[in-house]
Amino acid sequence: TDGTVFRIHTKAEGLMDVAVPLELVFHLPVNYPLCLPGISINSEHLTRAQCVTVKEKLLEQAENLLSGPMVHELVLWIQQNLRCILNQPETGSGSEESTFPTSPTVDDGLWITLLHLDHMRAKTKYVKTVQKWASDLRLTGRLMFMGKVILILLQGDRSNIKVPKS
Repeated sequence: TDGTVFRIHTKAEGLMDVAVPLELVFHLPVNYPLCLPGISINSEHLTRAQCVTVKEKLLEQAENLLSGPMVHELVLWIQQNLRCILNQPETGSGSEESTFPTSPTVDDGLWITLLHLDHMRAKTKYVKTVQKWASDLRLTGRLMFMGKVILILLQGDRSNIKVPKS
């Protein structure tokens, strides 16, 4: 009743002639193709801001393809146009920080952070929320319960881990 969701793994030529692996998730509502699909973009080689920009450009392209099947066309389009999108100056909403690295391998490296929680009221809901946040930020980790001590260990790209200033 909610439509169909599926994931496509592909590669597209990015900056510096490097093949960038992309994970495209499409949510096709029940009245698709008469309305736009929901699209999510993930890649270890792109920043969150770049993923947002790619998503915006894909949705713009999808608007031109309304009333006809478009998923295959969108996948081909992103494979052919990713480099152009990454080379453009940021034209998005401005809420996301946008710094396009000159190479997909340029980053601050792998970071690990340990969070201490003082309590957890609704354990199941809290765990599900933390899992979703970690997934959205492309982080891996563990939630550890040691008596009354609750720890979250996270590992991922430095750009996805916020460190408070002391």
